[in-house]
Amino acid sequence: MDLISATTLAICLIFGLMLIGTPVFAALGIAGVAGIVMIENLDFVLNRLKSFSYHQSASYLLTVIPLFILMGAFAHHAGIGQRLFGVARKWVGHWPGGLAMASVLTSAGFAATSGSSVATAATVGSVAIPEMKKAGYDPRLSAGAVAAGGVLGVLIPPSVLLIFYAALTEVSAGKMLVAGIIPGILTTLVFMLGIWVISVRLKSPQDATPIANWRERFASLSDAWQVIVLFLVVLGGIYLGFMTPTEAGAVGAFVAFLMLCFSKQGRPNLKRNLYESCRSSITTTVMILMTMIGAGIFSYFLSLAQIPQMIASSVVDSSFPPMLIIGLLLLIYFPLGMFLDAFSMLVITLPIMFPTVVSLGYDPIWFGILAVKMCEIGLITPPVGLNVYVIAGIDRQTPLTQIFRGAWWFVIMEIITTLLLFFIPVLVTWLPENMLGK
Repeated sequence: MDLISATTLAICLIFGLMLIGTPVFAALGIAGVAGIVMIENLDFVLNRLKSFSYHQSASYLLTVIPLFILMGAFAHHAGIGQRLFGVARKWVGHWPGGLAMASVLTSAGFAATSGSSVATAATVGSVAIPEMKKAGYDPRLSAGAVAAGGVLGVLIPPSVLLIFYAALTEVSAGKMLVAGIIPGILTTLVFMLGIWVISVRLKSPQDATPIANWRERFASLSDAWQVIVLFLVVLGGIYLGFMTPTEAGAVGAFVAFLMLCFSKQGRPNLKRNLYESCRSSITTTVMILMTMIGAGIFSYFLSLAQIPQMIASSVVDSSFPPMLIIGLLLLIYFPLGMFLDAFSMLVITLPIMFPTVVSLGYDPIWFGILAVKMCEIGLITPPVGLNVYVIAGIDRQTPLTQIFRGAWWFVIMEIITTLLLFFIPVLVTWLPENMLGK
């Protein structure tokens, strides 16, 4: 069978399998195997798959993924999210939409201890949503703000998705993590500005607590010391060249473990918290690796069919402006995000897109941040927006459709932020280019 026909049938098989409820990783793996059989033969497939899963996942860099997830789990059980919300509330709670802004700030702070968007949304949502309900906030704004705030977990380092991108493309993992700092801060500020505009329009109530004076605000920062310590240990160690990302992940997980052991919230149920932290880390890591293996098989099929090479060659030889080509590549993530998780999207698209980006002469780290930003949008768009379903599980009184409506405001804000990063690449590249340890 010719290569184009085999590729078309394999892609159709993916969507057909997902329509009948097949897990994404299995649909990708089955379609990949079928595609290889169509252009080679069954013996070829069996010979290649004997050690495929080992070679696909046995990467030293990937060991940082369970470490970052474990660090976030320890931080969650240590009660860091609750204390962060109290700090953020004193700083911005008296502004229009202040509690929603505080939830975004809390998400940004917790994201600095966790590499997971779902964990960030769940942690902050359990604290912030009841407070916003009590204050009489529009349920669309309260649920949407927390769901959108959760996406900061995949952008602000330590981010599992940034490490995943680095492992797939073989770019510097340290530079990828550092590159997420400024975009993460920019996204937080755009969210807060957007919340202010929405709150004024909806006439959302202000926080009923008294306005804290400056002394009280600065004094409250003492409750955020754990986040500051973890951020300095992990990102400071990477930026200054003292540690590799894997070493930083191990040290960060150990520091978070000590915080859990000595925290008032975590110490009474220490054994249970340790069990839950390890269990969630294992299940999340297995999910990521299974997705990587399934999508890796499909990517291997695409490489055999030389689809990435053909696309990259035709794009480079075309008369379209390079920036337009990059923009069109990023737009592909928008419909994909409605049906696939972020890890599947990256594994499927990068074998095709990455050679094109490199051949056009663009910085792969800059493109990586943009790709992750587009994956963020998929986390809050229907029908598969994972963060929205997490918030729906916490806020059972608000219909799922209302939560998605609230999240759409933040999709617009995400698009604005992505455009800023697209047209001003220095916002992404400045910190990695000035790292002391490269």
